[in-house]
Amino acid sequence: MTDTKKVVVFDYGFGNVRSAERALAHVGADVEITRDYDRAMNADGLLVPGVGAFSACMDGLKRARGDWVVGRRLSGGRPVMGICVGMQILFERGIEHGVETEGLDEWPGTVGPLKADVVPHMGWNTVEAPEDSQLFAGLDADARYYFVHSYAAHDWSLEVTNAKIRVPKVTWATHGERFVAAVENGALWATQFHPEKSGDAGAQLLTNWIETL
Repeated sequence: MTDTKKVVVFDYGFGNVRSAERALAHVGADVEITRDYDRAMNADGLLVPGVGAFSACMDGLKRARGDWVVGRRLSGGRPVMGICVGMQILFERGIEHGVETEGLDEWPGTVGPLKADVVPHMGWNTVEAPEDSQLFAGLDADARYYFVHSYAAHDWSLEVTNAKIRVPKVTWATHGERFVAAVENGALWATQFHPEKSGDAGAQLLTNWIETL
């Protein structure tokens, strides 16, 4: 890396911010944990973690003005990365225990219960990444990543009709059923799994993100 990138881990009360901070610092980023609007807006990259219920994360994000931060950064083409529920809230809505909650609506679709014999999906799993993925560049197809979730986006319905706009790259995983494991969509990237808990593979993935900032 030719210069150190400034990354803000957005602290809105949901997500293991310290693990994310350590993982990003380990791969060479200058990391700060904050909910300060100006610092979050001016960083090279913004990481939005998330743990717990979709509705609680959305409430916390709105109280911290995180919805504004994410929207404003993306409108200016400024990189944002979501992790776990921080990815789920980027979709149009989430349904948990029959309760529907509006998400950030950056992507169409609904996050719903994962249909599998064992839930939550907790542990290591492989993913199916596109061959031209930047996020998974340099990573083997049998690399494993750490998941902890009971809900997921089960389909991808965003259509790109403008030839000047890059088609999003969607990565899939399977636990009982196929679900969206990661997305690369212009300045907005996200993973359902936890790269900060995924050892060397997660470190490489975070390095790949930082190198695009």
